[in-house]
Amino acid sequence: MAQNPWFRVENLTRPLARPLRVQACQTFFCRLRGLMARPTLPVEQGLLFLWPRPTRWGAAVHMFFMRFPLALVWLDAQDTVVDVRPAYPWRTIAVPKAPATRLLELALARLPEFQPGDRVRLVEDARASTVRPG
Repeated sequence: MAQNPWFRVENLTRPLARPLRVQACQTFFCRLRGLMARPTLPVEQGLLFLWPRPTRWGAAVHMFFMRFPLALVWLDAQDTVVDVRPAYPWRTIAVPKAPATRLLELALARLPEFQPGDRVRLVEDARASTVRPG
């Protein structure tokens, strides 16, 4: 797997309104920076954070230094949505309701496309590797 590969996101429970691709943040720098300092996030892109073990506090998100709101979608090891919520710049520290192994950080407009209990599939997408969020 590439250092920070791209994945196509599919919601197996409900169809997505438009295509969605996320870049996996597997390096320390990528996880540290996240989407901070980016002016915008295209609605068809996002980030995927990964943890080796299910965690609640380790999967927490802060919105300090962010310039735009996000949709946060936490997944468990079976890629089932365990929590979703909006996050707003400078106003949010969000902890998932249940342990998660993955987090999708998406444009706020994507929030209605995911609900707890939805099944998600992540498919590695080499075509998207030339596109950068923000």
